[in-house]
Amino acid sequence: MAAAEQDLLEEKIQGVRKRDRRFSRLAYYFVLDALDFTMSRLGREGMSGEERHVGGRELLGGLQEYASEQFGPMAALVFERWGVRRSSDFGEIVFNLIDAELLSRRPSDSRLDFVDGIDFREAFAAKHRESLDRIATR
Repeated sequence: MAAAEQDLLEEKIQGVRKRDRRFSRLAYYFVLDALDFTMSRLGREGMSGEERHVGGRELLGGLQEYASEQFGPMAALVFERWGVRRSSDFGEIVFNLIDAELLSRRPSDSRLDFVDGIDFREAFAAKHRESLDRIATR
């Protein structure tokens, strides 16, 4: 990403955070990175328009997988530090990014797509149970 594009992205995210202080700026960057990750995993990065679109439930799965790869057993703790405590918080972040014109949406997209999606704490604990057990017994 060019410096000017990075500056514009940072400016828009800071604007979002002036209106909604609940989530760390890092959570917004993470969602954008996880969206790219998810599109790649779904084979949509070369597509355009409607074919490229990632729905809320698909994005939640990508967020979980990407966070697990990036943060391992500490993923739930990272999310909490960012102010993200439930899957619906990611819906709020996504719709804040839509309002800032950093993401687009279909008419059928809704914050409800993110409600009761994934219990991240349990999902990460289950995925990393062996690592967590090893950490706990040291």
